[in-house]
Formats: sequence, C-alpha cells, structure tokens
Amino acid sequence: MNLLLRWALNAIALWLTVSLNVGLRLPDGDVGALLISALVLGLVNAVLRPLMILLTLPLTLVTFGAFLLVVNALSLGVVATLTPLEVSGFGGAVFSALILTIVSAVLSRLFRDEDRRYRRV
Repeated sequence: MNLLLRWALNAIALWLTVSLNVGLRLPDGDVGALLISALVLGLVNAVLRPLMILLTLPLTLVTFGAFLLVVNALSLGVVATLTPLEVSGFGGAVFSALILTIVSAVLSRLFRDEDRRYRRV
C-alpha cells in the first residue's frame, strides 16, 4: 500500500508542477502519460539518482548541496527522454526540479505514515 501511495503522491506532485508551467509539459489531458511519467520518475529516483549523487559527491560538497538541483534536473531530463514529458531547456529543468522537490516534500510530510513518526531505528 505504501508503494501505491508514494506513486500517487509522485503523480500529484508532477501534475502540480506541470500545471504551474515552469518548464515541464505533458500532452493535454493525458492522465496515462502523467501516471507513466510518475512511475518512471520514481524508478529514476530510486535507481539512477543515487548513483548520480555518488558520482558527483565532491562537487555537491563543494557547493554545499546546491549541485543536487542539477542532479534533480538531470533526472527530469532522463524521465523526459523515456516518457511523453517535455522539458523546456536546462533552466526549465532546474526550476521544475526545485518546484517538484518542494511539492513532493510537502505532500510526503502531509501523508506520512503515523507509525513511522514514533519508530526509532
């Protein structure tokens, strides 16, 4: 159930980012393309993004984490090549990645698991 909730939240965050017209575009009214893009974005974030973060760790440390915006923009670029999602240039990808990160963080915070709050590892 947690996986489906995360996929739905990812789709909502992607839809909100596309709706703001900040550099991402999807075919009009294509919910299937949105859901596929959200699924591919989740897979890229789970598989490829950690590898990119590891490879760019020195640059990320030197920039105090600001280079992670570039990594997120590159992740959106990978998703755009694999899905109907369109990114309008590198600047649009960076700004879209920033908005998508903020929206995803807010939605994840709102819908987090209640048991997880009190669990200590």
